[in-house]
Amino acid sequence: MTALLGQAAAAQTTSSPTPVTSTPATPTAPYSEAPASPTVVPPTSKPAAAKPNPAKSSRRTESTNIGGKRHRPHTNGPAHSITTTGTEGVALTFDDGPDPTYTPQLLQMLAKERVKATFCVVGTNAKKHPELIREIVKAGHSLCNHSWNHDLKLGKKPPKKIKADLERTNAAIRAAVPNAKISYMRAPGGNFTPNLVKVSGKLGMAPLYWQVDPRDWDQPKGETHADHRKKIVKIVQKRTRKGSVILSHDNAQPDTIEAYKTLLPWLRRHFHLVAL
Repeated sequence: MTALLGQAAAAQTTSSPTPVTSTPATPTAPYSEAPASPTVVPPTSKPAAAKPNPAKSSRRTESTNIGGKRHRPHTNGPAHSITTTGTEGVALTFDDGPDPTYTPQLLQMLAKERVKATFCVVGTNAKKHPELIREIVKAGHSLCNHSWNHDLKLGKKPPKKIKADLERTNAAIRAAVPNAKISYMRAPGGNFTPNLVKVSGKLGMAPLYWQVDPRDWDQPKGETHADHRKKIVKIVQKRTRKGSVILSHDNAQPDTIEAYKTLLPWLRRHFHLVAL
């Protein structure tokens, strides 16, 4: 993503090529049979090359040019966490995995639709299933740190404990994929605090919230699986806009996987899907 993210690492963005403009040729004088006397033109010094403007270059990295339009990610989530991609692309994000049953199914679906996503993985699950971390990275998806064991009160702990938790999670991920790029951190439950954002930034991770939440993890008593799937599909289709970050779960959520059998083709038809 971008330098706007403060202390965060840069995300993967795409810029439209800069149009090349040609300088119109200087019209030539009409042909004359009696050539004029040669005119001696005094030599002139070569104009100095324009120096790059650091401020302008910096601004250029703060936004992404898609289709001639510049965008900046919204940071209106808790503690100024990110809610949009900063491009016209829509990002699918899947939390709490990897799950040995449902993550492989999701990876297969994403591959079939040629879609890249971002996986916000929990450290304990990454440690249990390093082979799935390798599959996620091999398929070209992005990684996000989702804490060691999904502690909903992580952001309220002292900075040293927050740092230890996040570093432990990153270590589990990199035990499976050395030098893995982990550019984002998502707070368990979305419970970002200024301390959590600050510590994440020092570790090179931007605070990733969301814009669209179908609450796929919340199935009220009496709601059938079919109705739950329909609810997930309806919310995502109704609320997704260009630049949206969509929250879903691949851990222990069979209805989410089923819902995305409908959602993935629909989203591909209506949006450009990107891995952050």
